[in-house]
Amino acid sequence: MTEGAQRRQAEAGKRYDVFHTDCPARNVVDHVTSRWGIWVLISLRSNDLRFYELRESIHGISEKMLSQTLRALVQDGLVWREVEQTTPPQVTYGLTEFGRDIGEPLTELFDRITRRLPPPIPVTGADALSTTMTRDS
Repeated sequence: MTEGAQRRQAEAGKRYDVFHTDCPARNVVDHVTSRWGIWVLISLRSNDLRFYELRESIHGISEKMLSQTLRALVQDGLVWREVEQTTPPQVTYGLTEFGRDIGEPLTELFDRITRRLPPPIPVTGADALSTTMTRDS
């Protein structure tokens, strides 16, 4: 398995220049803050999940995008992957120590944002129809 940028940096004993375009840490930041990367990390914060459980927990993500996102996060050393040799194979994902470390501030950010938003207004029956008709007009 390819080691993540975090492990290479610790062994080298020096800091990365994250503002340089060739910096490997920059790729990890790009993967973490990608459209789906942050949601994968937040979804895995409390439980290890199988592929389809993870897909169901993140509304709107396609299988292709989930696979690509997981592949990048595994390669970066943020997520581990375990394949059970069953028919069909079952694949489980979870956060590595590095992934948990990165996930904590993301979870805090998510919690701060949701605490500051006004409470959601439930849209029901006639209200939903009225809202749709108003937008279409």
